[in-house]
Amino acid sequence: MPCPACGSGPLDTSPQTITVDGREFTVGAAFMGPEGRVEDYIYLQMLQREWERPVAQFQTFAHVADAERPSARAALVLLFWGYFETLIERLHRVAMRKLPQRVLEDALRRYSGIGHRLYELYKIFYGTNYFDDLRAHGFAGIADLLKDIHRRRNKFSHGTPQAINDATVNALVANLKAEHEAWIAVYNDRVRA
Repeated sequence: MPCPACGSGPLDTSPQTITVDGREFTVGAAFMGPEGRVEDYIYLQMLQREWERPVAQFQTFAHVADAERPSARAALVLLFWGYFETLIERLHRVAMRKLPQRVLEDALRRYSGIGHRLYELYKIFYGTNYFDDLRAHGFAGIADLLKDIHRRRNKFSHGTPQAINDATVNALVANLKAEHEAWIAVYNDRVRA
C-alpha cells in the first residue's frame, strides 16, 4: 500500500543482510514505529526529560504567590501541546494530500490557529470536529482532557499561569499513552477514508 501522505511505494519488508564487525547477519526489516518522524521522538524524549527533572530545579517559582503559581512542571503541558499541534497538522496534510501544494499551504495558513484546525478545518474534511471524532472513536475521556489542556494552555498564555496546575500535569502524564492511542485510531481511520 502506498504512503497516504506522499504517495511513495510500499516499504520493503524483506529481510536485510547487514555486516557487523566483518560478520554478516540477516535481520527482519525494522521501522520507526507509529510516530513516523524523528521530531516525534525528540518531542517524546523532551517530555520524558521534563517529567523526570527534579522539582527542586523549579524553585524560581517560589517567589510567586501560591494562588498565582503554575505547576513546577507546567512546561511539560506546554511542550505536549506543541507536539499535539504537529500531530493535528499531519492529519490535515494527509486529508489534503491530493490537493495541489499551493492549496494545501493556503488552507494551513488560513487555518493557522490550533482552534481553527480542530474545529473549522477538521469539519471541512471530516464533517465533525476533532473532539467529537475522538468521542465517536470511543475516546471521550481523552477528548475532555485535550479540551481542558487547550483551555488551560490558552489561559496560561494570556496571563493566568496558575491554570496549568499539578492536577493538569498529572492527568496529562497519566493519559499520554491513551492520548497517543486515540490519535492513532483517528489517524488510521481518516487515512483509510
